[in-house]
Amino acid sequence: MKKAQKSLWKFCIVSILTFSLTACGDGKEKPSSENNDVNPLIVEAPANIIALEQADDIYNNYTKHRVAVIENYETQERSPSDKFEAARFVDFDYQMIKDYIAFVDQEASKAGVKKVTKLRMYFANYPNKDKFSDGKKVVHKRQNSIFLLPTMAAKNGDYGFYIGDDGKPKLIADWKTEMQKGLGSVLKQESTTQASLVPNFFTPTSLYVGQSLTLNFGHGGPPPKTDF
Repeated sequence: MKKAQKSLWKFCIVSILTFSLTACGDGKEKPSSENNDVNPLIVEAPANIIALEQADDIYNNYTKHRVAVIENYETQERSPSDKFEAARFVDFDYQMIKDYIAFVDQEASKAGVKKVTKLRMYFANYPNKDKFSDGKKVVHKRQNSIFLLPTMAAKNGDYGFYIGDDGKPKLIADWKTEMQKGLGSVLKQESTTQASLVPNFFTPTSLYVGQSLTLNFGHGGPPPKTDF
């Protein structure tokens, strides 16, 4: 009987200790799921960030020194019969820009480009016609625009590039030079030959084969009422 009582007491003591250790643990509160989350990367403000006052100043400078000149030219010289209001911005969908940069990085990496050095923005102007040479509709006739292209280090500088049909990076400057040479030879041939039974199949666009990395077709227009 005494042995049974002792065994029962031992069992009770062990059970109490086990329960206490399980309930109390090490005395520390378990971290919540929020504490387990990886801290987000803190990005410092780029040095090129400008104050709103400066943005307003240079926006107004464009209004004063550029808009009137553009609108006078478009309405008095280029197409007097058509109403024209100069565009003041070009915007791109935020996610699309992220996708574009990811696509550039992907294609550059596959082509063996060590580093994409810059994202260059060129000023452009849409034609005063219904369609582009590739058949796409011209939405904003005569309006100014921009197009973007990545650059890589080459020839002691930064040059825009595309991916050739061989999968390697090609400089746009070299493509442009070859296109101009080809077009020049065609014009020379046409000026010296009045008629020929052999058709000329050369076109400047036939010199380009590969994957372009140049981005265009943002949304532009007069100044939005909610901004400057």
